[in-house]
Amino acid sequence: MATQHPLAAFSIYLSGRHEVLLSIAKEITERLDACASSEGGSSHEARTRASDLMWLWTLGAYEVVRTMCQAQRCFSGRFYRAISSLKVDLERVRVPNTKLERVKYDRRQRSIPVASDRGPDVWDEAGKDLLVGDPADAVSARMLLRSYESVMSSLTLEDVTMSHEDSFERK
Repeated sequence: MATQHPLAAFSIYLSGRHEVLLSIAKEITERLDACASSEGGSSHEARTRASDLMWLWTLGAYEVVRTMCQAQRCFSGRFYRAISSLKVDLERVRVPNTKLERVKYDRRQRSIPVASDRGPDVWDEAGKDLLVGDPADAVSARMLLRSYESVMSSLTLEDVTMSHEDSFERK
């Protein structure tokens, strides 16, 4: 039996969702790689499926990371800084794709719409990559997938200071 991810010390449920996200990320990457080695209809099909999965992955990854950030005291300062930075990266994609507006860091500012007559992403032919989020501030899908995996794989048992449930009991 495989060793549980350290995230299970915080939440077994979230650890399971994390494993699902890793599986989806692997499929996205495989489909992007298939675009590099195929042509015509199968390339278009692989890209379209990668795009669809990337949208869903972004939603799931953001929610996992947001939940962890809300439980700041459950993690070491080192890990909390890393996960907070990842949350900002995910917001750059999630906000334009779900709210159809540009990311704003001052909540008092007026929202600026992102065009809704656009495609879900831009294809980067040279990098065989999807550029996702706001077309004016697009993010590499491959980079975002790698960043999530890197931050989450940096979590150690020592970084988890208490479980999700314990954080509610000790308020």
